[in-house]
Amino acid sequence: MVERELKAVVPDPARVRRSLEAAGAVRTFAGTMADRRFDRDGTLLARDEVLRVRSYQAEDGATRAQIGWKGPVTVADGYKLRPEHEIETPDAAAAEALLTALGYRPIHAIDRYVEYYRLDDAVVRIEWYPRMDPLIEVEGGAAAIERAVAATGIPRDRFTAESLVAFTARYRERTGSAPAVSLAELGADRPEWPAR
Repeated sequence: MVERELKAVVPDPARVRRSLEAAGAVRTFAGTMADRRFDRDGTLLARDEVLRVRSYQAEDGATRAQIGWKGPVTVADGYKLRPEHEIETPDAAAAEALLTALGYRPIHAIDRYVEYYRLDDAVVRIEWYPRMDPLIEVEGGAAAIERAVAATGIPRDRFTAESLVAFTARYRERTGSAPAVSLAELGADRPEWPAR
């Protein structure tokens, strides 16, 4: 599978949520999402690959997890493209233990509160980080992405194929503050997520 996506800063999450719902989007998940990226001596990083365990905890307390691999990034027709394989698992800790047993070690953490929406064949995710601008990510086929982008009410030219690293750099430049995409960066284990 090849993931196709665009990202943008969300200036007003409540307004974007209302716009999506007015366009018929259905919320499919709300809760926390934690990514733990793994590598072995920098070999995956050198190949622009990502190996991660992603765990979800819904607002109602339900949990699930995924083991995922992403290949090198390319950009085509303005979209970020990346080969991707994911496997669902009920136990994030067991998945992390498996990767550790294979010689991989955690190298990076990302924690966020997310809301997922489905609009036709597109998946839209609004993300709140411990300390950074809220972002929106839209995935799907090109036509589905464009319909979902239009439904957000955010101007099309605000969407980009750039990675999270570019958004954190702009946040730092604009605010003069260090962004925090993980709880560890704040020295906290439970954030007070920004107003949603």
